[in-house]
Amino acid sequence: MIKLIATDVDGTLVKDASPDIYPEIIEMVKELRRRDIIVCIASGRQYSSIEKLFKDVKDDLIFIADNGAHVKCRGKDLNVVNMNPEYLDELIKELRTFEDCEMICEGPGITYIESENPEFINFIETQYKCDYKQVDDVLTEGSNIIKASIFKRPSIRSIGDEILIPEWKDRLKVTMAGEDWVDFMDKSVDKGNALKFIQKFYGISPDETMVFGDNNNDIGMLKCATESYAVETAPDVVKDAANHICPSWKEKGVYQVLAANFSE
Repeated sequence: MIKLIATDVDGTLVKDASPDIYPEIIEMVKELRRRDIIVCIASGRQYSSIEKLFKDVKDDLIFIADNGAHVKCRGKDLNVVNMNPEYLDELIKELRTFEDCEMICEGPGITYIESENPEFINFIETQYKCDYKQVDDVLTEGSNIIKASIFKRPSIRSIGDEILIPEWKDRLKVTMAGEDWVDFMDKSVDKGNALKFIQKFYGISPDETMVFGDNNNDIGMLKCATESYAVETAPDVVKDAANHICPSWKEKGVYQVLAANFSE
């Protein structure tokens, strides 16, 4: 019997950077909670962004934010993992050198932005709806940094896969988060580790867990569940980590699976 469900957001539930969630998912969360099933929203996004996305049911959820660096429930921090200051200093100085890219850092519930690009700031504000602060230097004005990210559209995958991930993978947790972002956290940070923390706290096994994901940063989480689903648009490496494939966000694939299993 499933006792815990965890799902990624961008690329799994909704289009990357979507500011809204469709109402069927909100109603499904209510139904799952009526059945006493624990529901986790696991995202690379900052906590305030995903809390606002699920504002109507935020007290019914456990939030795994910043790829697992920040776990929060009903306004209470359950786990926060800061980045190594030495690595952070070196990393930020390198990220600043990439042309046509934007860089942000995040503390628990706050995003620090050095950029003065109005289009990027508007993108962060309107698409992600996260709480943010513009600073001159994230290294001196930011505090309790738990994640650093670099952004480029239409894709940053070549920079991530060919340069940043090989260079930093032995010191930091580095992962693609969608096509637009490369995320950096402490080596211990992983959505899977955060989910294991929740499983252990509630005494829930992988056989009692269902997980949905679409990208590399979901692989650890998918491996924590027997009922693991990768959306059909996921890269092959993600599909290989899952036990099932479901339709993409365009077809509301997560909702389809949940409705088939938990609707009356």
